[in-house]
Amino acid sequence: MEEKCAVEKKPGWSVLWKSEDWLAVWLAFFIMAMMIAFFSWKVIDLRKIVPTYRWTTDGQIESRAAKWAGAADFIIKDAESKGETGTVARLNDLKEALAKKDRAAIEKAGTRLDRLGRDTMAGALGGDVKARAEAYPGKVFSWENLSKFLYIGIAYLIIAVIGLKFMGGVHLGKFIVGFPIVFFIAWVTRLIAGNAIALDWGLEYIIFALAISMFLSNVFRLPEWLMSAVRTEYFIKTGLVMLGSGILFSEILQLGYLGIIQALLVIIVVWYFSYWFATKVMKVDAEFATILSSAVSICGVSAAIATCGAVQGDKKKLSYTATLVIACAIPMLLLMPLAIKTFDMDHVVGGAWMGGTIDTSAAVVGAGALVSDRAMVSATIVKFTNNAFIGVAAFAIAIWWAFKKGAEAGEKPTAGIIWERFPKFVLGFLAGSIIFSFFLHPDIIAGTRSAIVELRTWWFAMAFVSIGLEARLVEMAKMGGGRPAVVFFTAQAFNILWVLGIAYLLFGGYIFPVPVVR
Repeated sequence: MEEKCAVEKKPGWSVLWKSEDWLAVWLAFFIMAMMIAFFSWKVIDLRKIVPTYRWTTDGQIESRAAKWAGAADFIIKDAESKGETGTVARLNDLKEALAKKDRAAIEKAGTRLDRLGRDTMAGALGGDVKARAEAYPGKVFSWENLSKFLYIGIAYLIIAVIGLKFMGGVHLGKFIVGFPIVFFIAWVTRLIAGNAIALDWGLEYIIFALAISMFLSNVFRLPEWLMSAVRTEYFIKTGLVMLGSGILFSEILQLGYLGIIQALLVIIVVWYFSYWFATKVMKVDAEFATILSSAVSICGVSAAIATCGAVQGDKKKLSYTATLVIACAIPMLLLMPLAIKTFDMDHVVGGAWMGGTIDTSAAVVGAGALVSDRAMVSATIVKFTNNAFIGVAAFAIAIWWAFKKGAEAGEKPTAGIIWERFPKFVLGFLAGSIIFSFFLHPDIIAGTRSAIVELRTWWFAMAFVSIGLEARLVEMAKMGGGRPAVVFFTAQAFNILWVLGIAYLLFGGYIFPVPVVR
């Protein structure tokens, strides 16, 4: 039996507090409003509510010593040729500390180099050394840090329960028992992703969330009370509304109108190719093809969820698509930075390439960081530009699907039917972006950003854990005889080549001046 993505049909005004979409909007805005109030009224220092996840063992520091010393030797030669005696002295201090295997001294030397600025080779090396050396495992497992996780977990349990109480139809007792397990698994995945090895490879928590939860769901029979706390759409919709606060028009316009042009060319062309290939060549049903096409062309799982709601799709197809998105993102976030370095691509072009193809925001940032700060900024801006089009795309798909189904039934869809299909949480996403872009002071945005990012990441982490706990590999393997997977990977291959060409034309200086990325 198919379980459909939520379509809100609550009577009258009660839909505003009983539907999942609207509740996601209110919960997200409540959390963001609280952060703004805390910052504006100086209730608490928001920096203190953000836990630390980064940890590096002494053995991992020692394993990096030779690499850091070699980089220091190379930079010393360059600094000596320029007469930068102060930089040379700081680099020699780092080498001495590395030779002694004195972690405290390594951290101190890295901090002094970091002050030279990340736009210098010495400063970039110092930043890397400092970030690793100061990440003592004891900090992560201290009560001061662990208590932050505990308080966030309790607060989110209360908030989630209140929302579900309004929604109705949920066994709150089972949810309350199961929620701590989902939250704990999410914490474990973020902890693993905070280790130096995962950071070096750009492996984000999303990958571990899906891997661990899929292992559990496919090896063990999970109890009903735990599955009652598995609320993929509820969690991710709330996180997506909060994500809107990070889509700032001023940042998107760092690449000028070129980022918007690339987003439009990618979304339209890749979506149409994917849908054509799915329905005409691979004979995948239109519903599944639409979800797959939105995921590969717009912004991954977020677009898939919005589309699933617009077409009233099967949740199993949504889980299948989400799994494909992550499975494809893993090799891409490792191989694309390698390709950029191997072929000496301009980092702005390379960033635009990654931002337009990798389908998870976390993986985009991780892949960009493996190349350079310029590549990371370029990739992030392009990715966020793609994300900004989720509202327009969802609205267009809702209209198109309503007319498509209406034509099949011999009926003309009304505005009410289109509105019913439209995923309402997207309005919250757009509202958040507009409010933070145009109506809040930059100091408020800067002061609340880290806290809001941290809190929205928890919603995403729990959502990806939920996706994995719902996924059944045997069922997925049988779904469509593997044809949907062929569609997704083929469309992604087309996407990679298409975006590469567009990125070179738009950002490579062939037609337009190369944009300045700060």
